[in-house]
Amino acid sequence: MARLPYVDPETAPLAVREFLTLLPADLNIFRMSAHAETNFRPLISLGVSVLTEQQLDGRLRELVILRVARLSDADYEWVQHVPIAESVGATSEEIEALGMDDIDAACFDQPTKAVLRFATEVTRDVRASKESFDEVRRYLSPREIVELIIAVGFYMTMARIMESTDIDMDAPMGDEVIAAARTGRGGSVD
Repeated sequence: MARLPYVDPETAPLAVREFLTLLPADLNIFRMSAHAETNFRPLISLGVSVLTEQQLDGRLRELVILRVARLSDADYEWVQHVPIAESVGATSEEIEALGMDDIDAACFDQPTKAVLRFATEVTRDVRASKESFDEVRRYLSPREIVELIIAVGFYMTMARIMESTDIDMDAPMGDEVIAAARTGRGGSVD
């Protein structure tokens, strides 16, 4: 059971209530995040941009999100993102390897290993090592590197909300979340 009550759309402040109706689903993570009334819309809008507007390859993004989820012991994040990862090309072997904390598994090519090492260091140590940075730079553009760091930071934040408030598990939405965001039902500020 969650440590805080979920925001009830019926009694929420008008701006929060209206924004909750724009979201693709009534997920516990949305209703918990809505407690931060002034941060809620920008937070979700950042998540939408990470999922739909980054140049960073979707498969790499989802593998990184799963890596952050595993490093953060964020089961909710893991459950929600496994089907999304599968929908953008992550294999069951890759997902299983991440679940077992094996970022050097043979199923990962060298660019993916470099990205996963970089994401691990940013998650655990804040600063990626020179070696890790230099390696990821061989495969990603400056834009993609900064997008990767933003994705790591965003999903670290979400994991901390999920775990610190002990939100209840929702059934995974899969790539419906991304489809809804692309069609304007995902909380865009536009």
